[in-house]
Order: sequence, then structure tokens, then C-alpha cells
Amino acid sequence: MRKRERENPCYVCGHYHKYEDGEVCGTCGHRQQEATEKGPQQSAFSTEILPAFLYLGSYDNASRAELLKAQGITRILNTVPACQNLYKNSFSYYSLKEDKTLPLDECVEYVEQSRRDKARVLVHCMSGQNRSPAVVIAYLMRHKRWRLPESYQWVKERRPSINLTPAVAQQLQEYEVEVFGSSAAQAPMLNTPTGVAFGFGFPSTIAESPPVPLFSQHPPSSNEAPPSAAPAQFLFGSGSHSLGSNFVFGAVRQDQSVGGSSSITTDQTMDSS
Repeated sequence: MRKRERENPCYVCGHYHKYEDGEVCGTCGHRQQEATEKGPQQSAFSTEILPAFLYLGSYDNASRAELLKAQGITRILNTVPACQNLYKNSFSYYSLKEDKTLPLDECVEYVEQSRRDKARVLVHCMSGQNRSPAVVIAYLMRHKRWRLPESYQWVKERRPSINLTPAVAQQLQEYEVEVFGSSAAQAPMLNTPTGVAFGFGFPSTIAESPPVPLFSQHPPSSNEAPPSAAPAQFLFGSGSHSLGSNFVFGAVRQDQSVGGSSSITTDQTMDSS
């Protein structure tokens, strides 16, 4: 929608589209979320991935300044160039300039610098389902030394709506090889509920892994110590199914998240989700 066709822009993305009617923004892909679309797992608060440090969310989460402040977040990593940085006077922003491939090393270094500075950082994309989860997963691989399935599990349990595209999944596989060496490419594969196989490696000798804590279905509170051991079993949300011998992601990206709830945003060709 052109600017002259309406007086006020969308309060979330700052562009001109009929957000009240659920129209997708032609500039950045934002769509106002209907109340009926909100699943029980979704929240206006950003998802806490590592206690009192690393948070994951959508552009909608990043647009709620008061809630960000309530969580103690002071830095924001924006992974979608089309998303505006709305509160430059209140938060420190780091925005990516390229929207096709993710500069994972660059993003991971920014997140790690935030940790050194004892700052809480939010990583967001448009929907919080693809680009920003990939950055968080890459960080866990690099600095927690968790393999890809273990890192994916940790994020998926805390934000069940994540839905990686094949291109981003492939990039994470290559990043795992970069972090752990060529042995990562020879590791077995795991099953996910949908799609086609990606060779996501994890340690082949489970007995050599350090003891790991049991996981509940709820994120740890901010008062708990940051996790240091990798998750031992691949769980999706509240499901009890462990994975088999092949790790499978979507051959065609589906518009449904685990548990059958509908996806709340529309992805664009620039892969900004």
C-alpha cells in the first residue's frame, strides 16, 4: 500500500499496509497476528534461551519496548535488513546488511561480546522461526560446544514454533563442520517429524559424553545457573517421541509448526523469517 492511501503506518513495522485486516506488508513481510492464531506456547515476551543472557524472538517481540526492558534486554541483533530498528534511543542495535545468507560468525561474535559485557541480547527475525533461531543454534555450537542436534533440541524445546528452511539448515550443517571438523559430516542422522534428511551430525559415541541433566518442558528461570552440558534426548515441545537414526527436516517447508498449530507469518523469497 502506498503512503498516500492511508495516514498512519503499521505500528509494528512502520510501513504502510492494512495491518488491521491481516494484510502482509509488501516491504518486509510483517502480518498482524490474529488473536485466534496465538497458540498456548506463544507469548509477547521474547523466549529465554540461556538464563539472563540470550533471548530469541520475532519482530513483534522486538517492537515491545516495555517488555524488553522488563526482561532486562539492552542489545538487539536484527537479522532482517527490512526490519526497522524502532527504539534506537533505548537499545543498542546490530543489524545485518545482507538478507540471503546468514553471516553466522559475525552474529555469533556479537552475541559472545554481549556475554562478555554482561549484557542481555535479543536475536530476532520477522517471525522468530528461521534466521534468528539459526543464529542462536550456531552460538550454542560455537561456545557451548554442543553438536547441531543437541543445539537444535535446546532451542526447539524453548521455542517450539521454530521452522528452519532447507537453505538455513544446510548452512548450519556446514557451520557444524567448520566448528567441529570433518568428523561432523560423517556422523549419523536423526529423525524429525517432517521432511527430507539433512546430515546433521552429533557425537557418535554417546558414552563419551559428559553426564547431562534431565530436561523439563519449561525454560529455566533467570535464577538458575547457565547450562553447561548438552541435552541428551531430542524432544519436540511437550512430545515424548525420541528420534531414530535419521535426522529429517522439511523437504518443502510446511506452514505448520510441531503440534499442528498454524504458522503466524508469511515468509518471503528473501528468507527473512
